[in-house]
Amino acid sequence: MKALTWQGKRHVSVDEVPDPVIEKPTDIVIRITSTAICGSDLHLYEVFGPFLKPGDILGHESMGVVEEVGAAVQYLRPGDRVVIPFVIACGECFMCVRGLTTQCETTQNRAHDSGASLYGYTELYGSVPGGQAERLRVPLADFNARKVGHDLPDERYLFLSDILPTAWQGVAYANLPEDGVLGVLGLGPVGQFTSRIGRHLGYRVVAVDPVPERRLMAERYGVEALDLTEDVLEQLRARTDGRGPDSIVDAVGLEAHGSPGASFAQAAVGLLPDAVAQKVMNTGGIDRLNAMHLAFDAVRRGGTVSLSGVYAGEADPTPMKSLFDKQVSIRMGQCNVQHWLDDLVPLVEDPADPLGVEDLVTHRVPLERAPEMYELFQKKEKGCIKVVLTP
Repeated sequence: MKALTWQGKRHVSVDEVPDPVIEKPTDIVIRITSTAICGSDLHLYEVFGPFLKPGDILGHESMGVVEEVGAAVQYLRPGDRVVIPFVIACGECFMCVRGLTTQCETTQNRAHDSGASLYGYTELYGSVPGGQAERLRVPLADFNARKVGHDLPDERYLFLSDILPTAWQGVAYANLPEDGVLGVLGLGPVGQFTSRIGRHLGYRVVAVDPVPERRLMAERYGVEALDLTEDVLEQLRARTDGRGPDSIVDAVGLEAHGSPGASFAQAAVGLLPDAVAQKVMNTGGIDRLNAMHLAFDAVRRGGTVSLSGVYAGEADPTPMKSLFDKQVSIRMGQCNVQHWLDDLVPLVEDPADPLGVEDLVTHRVPLERAPEMYELFQKKEKGCIKVVLTP
C-alpha cells in the first residue's frame, strides 16, 4: 500500500509499504477514506526527529471502512464505517473507566514513562503505524473504532478522531463561569473549533492569531479576532474591563511565534545524534513559550489557563511567582477522545452543523500530494488552515 513516511527533518515522502495485517484477535484493518494533517504532525516534521525512524508512517486523524476483523472483535463487521480516535486505549483499566484514556494502563509506554499509545507519533507513544496511508490496523478495535452512519460526508465525522474532542476538552478544562469570556490563542484547526464551541455554548470569545485568513474564518462564527501585535496583551485586557479573559485556551503549543532563543535551541538539539538528542529533550528540552506566557499574563486573576497545544520541554521556565500571586488554575493534557464522543456525535450529525465541521477544510488532495501539503501547512501559505488527504 501507499503511505506517508517520515524520512528526516522537513522531509516526508509517499512510499510503498507492506499492508497491515491482523496481529491480535482484537484487531481490525480498515481502508482509509479520509485522513488529515494535524498541527501536531508538524511537530514531527520539525522537532521530534530524535524519536522517529526513517520509514515511520505518520498520521493520527483517520476514518474509513472495515475490511478485516479479528476473531475476538464483537461489535464491528466488514463494511462498517468507522472513525478512529488517535488514542489507543483498552476501555477497561483503572484510568479508562475514569475517562482518562490517554493514561490507559494497558497501552501505556512505560519504557519512556509516557502515556497511552498513539497512532503515528514517535517511539515515545509506541511507534504505532499511522493513518496517512491506504490502510490502518486498529488494535483493541471494539473500543478504538467508533462506528458511524454511511449517509453524511466524511468531514462530518473525521474530526472526531482528534481536533474536535481536543477543542471540546480544552473548553471543558477552561472551567468558564456562566457569563465568562473565553480567550483563545491560535486559530489553527483546534483554535477554530475551540472558538466555535465557546460560541455554541453561549460564551463571548476573543481570539488571537497572526494569520489574516484564520482570523476571517473565526469571525464568521462571531469570534472577536485580534492580530498578534506587540500590544495584544493590552488589547485583551481592554476588551475585558481591564481584567483579562476569565479563561484562556492555548491552542498553539511548543512552536509558538516569537521565541527565537527556544527556536534556536530546538534546532540545535535536532543536529545531535539521536541517542544524545533524546536524553537532552527528556531532561533539558525547552519549548517556544510565547503563547503560554501570554496566556498566563492575559488571564484574569483567579482565572483558568487550559493548555491544548502540545508541550514537550522538561526545562521550561514557568513564572511561578506570578501564577501563585494571580491564583491561576492550569489544566492540560492530551485529549481523552473516547470520553467525549457521546457529547460530540449528536452535534456533528445535526443537520444545522452547529460547529461548522464542513467549514474547516481548505485543501483536500490525494495522498500523493502529502509532502507538498506538509510544507504548505507549516508555512501557513495559500490560506491553508486544514488539509485532508484522500488515499
